[in-house]
Amino acid sequence: MISMVNKKIEHPAVKPKIHPRSKHLGRYDFKLLIERNPDLAPFVRNNAYNDLSIDFSNPDAVKMLNKALLIYYYNLTDWDIPAHYLCPPIPGRADYIHHIAELLATYNHGKIPIGQSIHCLDVGVGASCIYPIIGINEYGWTFTGTETDQVALQSADKIIQSNAVLKGKIDLRLQTDAMDIFRGIIQPDEHFDLTICNPPFHASAAEAQAGTLRKLSNLSQQRITKPTLNFGGKNSELWCEGGEIRFVRTMIRQSRKFASSCFLFSTLISKKSNLRAVYGALNQAEAIEVHTIEMGQGNKTSRIVAWTFLTPKQQNVWMESRWMKK
Repeated sequence: MISMVNKKIEHPAVKPKIHPRSKHLGRYDFKLLIERNPDLAPFVRNNAYNDLSIDFSNPDAVKMLNKALLIYYYNLTDWDIPAHYLCPPIPGRADYIHHIAELLATYNHGKIPIGQSIHCLDVGVGASCIYPIIGINEYGWTFTGTETDQVALQSADKIIQSNAVLKGKIDLRLQTDAMDIFRGIIQPDEHFDLTICNPPFHASAAEAQAGTLRKLSNLSQQRITKPTLNFGGKNSELWCEGGEIRFVRTMIRQSRKFASSCFLFSTLISKKSNLRAVYGALNQAEAIEVHTIEMGQGNKTSRIVAWTFLTPKQQNVWMESRWMKK
């Protein structure tokens, strides 16, 4: 008879696919994270491979891990989100910021534009306020965050008010018309160097719930038939009519009307099969340049699609007036 014994697996020192500037290249140091957020301690235990870890299917554990990561790596003193709102995977969100910063550098002679003069528009800032937190700490940018959900906006504002490092660097705006993305948000004569977005992935509540159940089943390695509250996210975060592709097509079409208001528009695209339709919409909108950046987190692959309507001459004028100021 062969005896099966769980042995400690030697993990790579650096996580594959993750951006090389990420603070999350190595494995989590749970002892250190617990020092920063003692509320994480009850959720940390040895897993089947004798590594310290948490149950990633437990929403409370994931939230406490996020809080610890944000306190330790991003200089926060406190962070929380309301029940039932999306608890984002921080390494993946950080990768978006690093990759898009690197793309800006390709326009700026290889140098990432940094500092408070770089203004970023976060479409759907969410209750977690996660992209502004990372962008401010990594590159010193300022942010405007938009939301159609008043409770999410209030949560983001509470996070800002609770952390001195964020105060005065994030402007929050309520989008009162869910059919609009930029109209009613970008004001006349207002300019953004960058827009970012994590669009709703699914086309219906049923599709979103099925996706959450698959995710929970994969994490727990057993079939889950009932979604866990506070894990999947609110409806507006997970799905909209027509799903990701319709949302992004609308964004592209509307971005054309604000062509001179933004240097670079961008959005996350979760499904590779949607790229063809996205490229078609960008061609129809007459984007001058289009970029696709592939990202990977473990076995999951996603990509950023970015575009601009500015000609090379207009780009140079923009950079000289905004990025090269002394």
